[in-house]
Amino acid sequence: MSIRTVKTTPFADQKPGTSGLRKAVTVFEQPNYLENFVQSVFDSLDGYQGQTIVLGGDGRFYNRTAINTILKMSSANGVGKVLVGCNGILSTPATSCVIRENGAFGGFILSASHNPGGPDGDFGIKYNIGNGGPAPEKVTEAIYAKSKQIQEYKILEASDINIDRPGFFKLGLMQVEVIDSVASYLKLMENIFDFDQIVDLIKSNSFRLCIDSMHAVTGPYAQKIFEQRLGAPVGTVINGVPLEDFGGGHPDPNLVYAHDLVEILFAQNAPDFGAASDGDGDRNMILGRNFFVTPSDSLALLTANAQLVPGYKAGLSGVARSMPTSMAVDRVAKRLNLPCYETPTGWKFFGNLLDDSRATLCGEESFGTGSNHIREKDGLWAVLFWLNILAVRRESVEAIVRQHWSEYGRNYYSRHDYEEVSSDRANELVNNLRLQLPSLPGQKYGSYQVEYADDFSYTDPVDHSVTNNQGIRIGFSDGSRIVLRLSGTGTKGATLRVYIESYEVDSSKHNLDTQKALATLIDIAQDLAKITYYTERQAPTVIT
Repeated sequence: MSIRTVKTTPFADQKPGTSGLRKAVTVFEQPNYLENFVQSVFDSLDGYQGQTIVLGGDGRFYNRTAINTILKMSSANGVGKVLVGCNGILSTPATSCVIRENGAFGGFILSASHNPGGPDGDFGIKYNIGNGGPAPEKVTEAIYAKSKQIQEYKILEASDINIDRPGFFKLGLMQVEVIDSVASYLKLMENIFDFDQIVDLIKSNSFRLCIDSMHAVTGPYAQKIFEQRLGAPVGTVINGVPLEDFGGGHPDPNLVYAHDLVEILFAQNAPDFGAASDGDGDRNMILGRNFFVTPSDSLALLTANAQLVPGYKAGLSGVARSMPTSMAVDRVAKRLNLPCYETPTGWKFFGNLLDDSRATLCGEESFGTGSNHIREKDGLWAVLFWLNILAVRRESVEAIVRQHWSEYGRNYYSRHDYEEVSSDRANELVNNLRLQLPSLPGQKYGSYQVEYADDFSYTDPVDHSVTNNQGIRIGFSDGSRIVLRLSGTGTKGATLRVYIESYEVDSSKHNLDTQKALATLIDIAQDLAKITYYTERQAPTVIT
């Protein structure tokens, strides 16, 4: 085996987004495309030679090809050891767990998260640092800078490694260990939650659950945890076999794309509890019988009930949410006298808060919640958290949520996504609205008066770094909000996300249909941003 140095030229589009580099599979299949990015990662890092890195992905198309390429490039660049998930499978939260457990230098996660897969779908790659979390902006900016200058990459000339079973291999001077994908993650979950209490709940004749893995990465994890370790009946996990194209589905756990689970939970004689995960396992959707729990409410409820979970009985140091996420958790934090941080969208912004022990729980409205146990959002962790609460309280999901609303008030909340919009028109919309911001405070729109209007800027309280232009906020005097931002997770055109929030303290008004409760604010957002005009759409692609 010998190391080959390959001449190459830069690609102009390798700037990592909020969750790494995501492109269509056909883009990654271009000669040198993946290799350029991986070499740019190595070229931007110091001190990785001889160290351990972690490697795995969500099993989507191109996953295996990319893994063997990265293994050979890791060896050529002097990495000491690579821990790779068996069959190439390693969920995003499990990767973070393995990095932290082994004191690894960092790791590569191969996933485009909730984006569709298959030969005509999407692929993605991101680098995580030694704390197990996504690379911060100073690292991703350095990677991007190297990608614009790259002239060559290094790769070992060797046969592919068999990653279909655990074992040890040598690749040049580098060690490769193919590891059990689930073991470390399961051990961590057993240290956080009361599995015996959850077993008692599941074994009770009156309780049934359904877990939808959407033919994505969490299938093996869910089957091991829920059906084998916790004793749920075989078949509790549906769509549990990871497939390269996710069975032709869209592995995004929301009411639209997780339709199999929604139909089950909203049918007659429905199970008591349902949950879905996304492509790489870091997102979750929680359902009760005929009842949907918004991700924002879920974060607030986990915070309010954290003392029921063994791993959090010592108390929380604080909570954090992304800016577009509803302010429901803010109210809980205030009651519990906890610091509450508002960050830009992107899990990497929680990393410093978690590392500095300023926050214990954190979450995003995009179906992601997590804690200081790792440095990624964690879908199955959230499911186990809910099951632990249910095991202690022995109430239905709906009863627990409604009791929470009666105590804290209800934050009516919805997100409207306009997908694959012309990038030029989407940017025009945002720029036009940005020009209006100085004139909006004090203006009235029906019964709503604008209190503030800005383009969100965040100063990290730990390292004092500043992140600007993170989304337009329009806040009203009654606590209602409209937020608009362009997403960085799509691969075609632009995705406009519009977030609408209204607070209602009167419990007699907690049974309204969400879209009807927000109808006036939705109209205001349409008029202010001229959404129909700029997107050329009469309705959102997805409403959650």
